[in-house]
Amino acid sequence: QVHVVESGGGSVQTGGSLRLSCAASGFTDSKYTMGWFRQAPGKEREGVAALDSDDYKIYADSVRGRFTISHDHTDYSLYLQMNDLRPEDTAMYYCAAGPRRTWPDLRPVLYDSWGQGTQVTVSS
Repeated sequence: QVHVVESGGGSVQTGGSLRLSCAASGFTDSKYTMGWFRQAPGKEREGVAALDSDDYKIYADSVRGRFTISHDHTDYSLYLQMNDLRPEDTAMYYCAAGPRRTWPDLRPVLYDSWGQGTQVTVSS
């Protein structure tokens, strides 16, 4: 069972930056997908960015050009650099892992290992 733990959330003002980290362990397959998701109060969980073990990446339209996902293949760490943050980015952010598919996918149902989340709050 893959185990993931997020860190790095916090409170910033509009236009600020944050970097989220995800420590991961327990991988038994060299092929996998990892991603960042978020959930705001009263809303469904949505995919933000994902990558696979071959470094193919995908971003949600709402964050493309502002967020960057990256990965350290040596220890499975996952990162999300978030720039130009906006109030609508406020949410609990989750790291998740799942099997590798043809392309990275942002549908939460395809991921089976989840962290507890880290809160990101952006004030105007």
